[in-house]
Amino acid sequence: MPDYYAILGITRGASAEEIKRAYRKLARESHPDANPADPHAEERFKQIGEAYEVLSDPAKRQQYDTFGDVNATGGFGGFGDIGDIMDAFFGGSPFGRARTRTRTAAVPGQDVGTSVVLTFEQAVFGTSTDVALQVQARCERCNGDGCEPGTFRTRCSNCAGLGEIRSSRNTILGTVMTSRPCPVCDGVGEAPAVPCVECHGAGRSLRKRTVPVEIPAGVDDGTTLRMRGNGEAGVRGGADGDLFIRINVKPHEFFARRGDDLECELNVPLTQAVLGAEIPVQTLDGTETVKLSAGTQHGTVVKLRGHGVPRLDGRGRGDLLVHVTVDVPSHIKGEERELFERLADLRGEAVAGEQKGIFRRLRDSFLGE
Repeated sequence: MPDYYAILGITRGASAEEIKRAYRKLARESHPDANPADPHAEERFKQIGEAYEVLSDPAKRQQYDTFGDVNATGGFGGFGDIGDIMDAFFGGSPFGRARTRTRTAAVPGQDVGTSVVLTFEQAVFGTSTDVALQVQARCERCNGDGCEPGTFRTRCSNCAGLGEIRSSRNTILGTVMTSRPCPVCDGVGEAPAVPCVECHGAGRSLRKRTVPVEIPAGVDDGTTLRMRGNGEAGVRGGADGDLFIRINVKPHEFFARRGDDLECELNVPLTQAVLGAEIPVQTLDGTETVKLSAGTQHGTVVKLRGHGVPRLDGRGRGDLLVHVTVDVPSHIKGEERELFERLADLRGEAVAGEQKGIFRRLRDSFLGE
């Protein structure tokens, strides 16, 4: 709930007449019609009206003063703990000291990110590696408590256990109270009576650490692995952060990856493509034989099942797709040329230029052409 007394610029002991007088003055000064250039005038005017509505009603004002909320429904509603009740009725805790208003003491540790570089084979089959980190780790001397062994935490002397530093300033609306977390106890309200000599009360210290990492088979370039609890240590019992590892994979000189499949290129001579052949092909598992049938065309894809990448879900492996490229000789001469010319003649295929093969010339001579 907002501080209605601060909005009207009055004290908590103000009389009904003082409340009315402060409202009329501020409402006149803050009316949107009187401040056409101020974009916040309407909102400020609404706050002033809301404050007057609560504080001018004796029942609502008592509810607000007691519970800090005009909507509180009795019982323990509106109270954070037993200290709130003691503050409201007796002005303090049952033990005679100010109640500590604290934030949650436990603070989780931050996540940490790093990367590793793998060879193509390591990514396909998995591997074990170590990751070197420099992170805020839990102090071993005080086990993260921040106190020198044998000592305990006590009420923070800087904020008197409130967990916050309060200040006031004068504005056009009156005195405005503000607060900020105590920089000594970080808003907790307690601090080590004798700070740990190793971490100086922080409960953590910057330390180098080596984390063993198991890289699963089948990870791809750009994959991010998450290792829970291997980030920075939490504070005051907070959970440790996580470690995120980005995988970078080096390219392979022969294989390319497409999902769970591998691809490679097999260059074969023209004669093997025409006549068929059995050709050894290197895979990541060793040498396999690819059988080419007679008349294999350029661009034919031969699939070697189960020679691809292991699937991360453990359900088998992808395939190796072998792309056949036919090597057409760029330079032939002598007997090789004559054999190709004879082949062209037998197949009735035209050849470039005027030159005729020896069998074509013999036929033409016999026919008198």
